[in-house]
Amino acid sequence: MDKIKYLAGGAEVPHEDYKHIHQEILQTQRWIIDGFGCMETLWPRLDEADTLVFVDLPLYVHVWWVTKRFITGYFQPPEGWPQNSPILKSSLKSYRALWLCHKFLTPKYREYIKQAQSSKSVYHIRSTKEILDFFELIQNKINS
Repeated sequence: MDKIKYLAGGAEVPHEDYKHIHQEILQTQRWIIDGFGCMETLWPRLDEADTLVFVDLPLYVHVWWVTKRFITGYFQPPEGWPQNSPILKSSLKSYRALWLCHKFLTPKYREYIKQAQSSKSVYHIRSTKEILDFFELIQNKINS
């Protein structure tokens, strides 16, 4: 999501341009999108997806991951980020987004994926062990 929402250096892509790029991606045959984006594109993206992977861990785990990314980001830019993105500013925005998502969106996500299980492949990951199991499952599918 960061690659289509932000330019090199961390400036935000104009909203209409972002929506256009987002829509173009959804119209392709196969795509994987990681991240939030914005409310306007979130729910249509989830509706369009045939597979959902919801990493639903305690808030403190996500906070730790942002902190770890912040610390290591000074030595090596985070993978998937636009070039020369400001690590401090981005991390502060991530902390804010984590709290808001935890408070307002996580309950909606949980309800959404519960309903989506009848029509989509859904992976509701609730522990770091389940993340490892998911990666192993995907690797086995690729190798078979």
